[in-house]
Amino acid sequence: MKSAAITVAGARLTAATFPGRLEELRRMRAGLRRELDGCPAAHEVILCVSELAANAVLHSDTRHADGTFTVRARISPCEYVLIEVEDDGGPWAEPAPHSTRGRGLDIIRSLAADWGIRATPGGRTVWARFDWSASGLGLAARHLQAVTVVVCSVMRQPRRRSVQVR
Repeated sequence: MKSAAITVAGARLTAATFPGRLEELRRMRAGLRRELDGCPAAHEVILCVSELAANAVLHSDTRHADGTFTVRARISPCEYVLIEVEDDGGPWAEPAPHSTRGRGLDIIRSLAADWGIRATPGGRTVWARFDWSASGLGLAARHLQAVTVVVCSVMRQPRRRSVQVR
């Protein structure tokens, strides 16, 4: 693993490159957890970066013997956390139509303030931005929404609207 950390105008920038193996996710999470100490959205950030890194290892050319993935974070205390996971590119396999897999990006979409995918010279980068103060009841509601989206898509049932009981 290669890693680096610097501070620029109040924001901490970190980057680490890992071998393209699922067992590396634990080390990646531990390192990021240390960097996010004191961040109220740390659990959400770590959940999402774990999902993105697992996607890189499972679905891109990172999965080959010499593959790697790079995790970068820009941590701006009291403002936001921006994470990026860069993989080695290659074709991206879509999940089977009735698969119970392939819902990770729905979780990212529900928990992150913004996210996207961009091509890079060596592959592709998926990024997500989280508001620093994303905690409390608002975040709990977003967690519930994320779980509902995933469960409904797995069960192939439409979302149910709330009904008031009188």
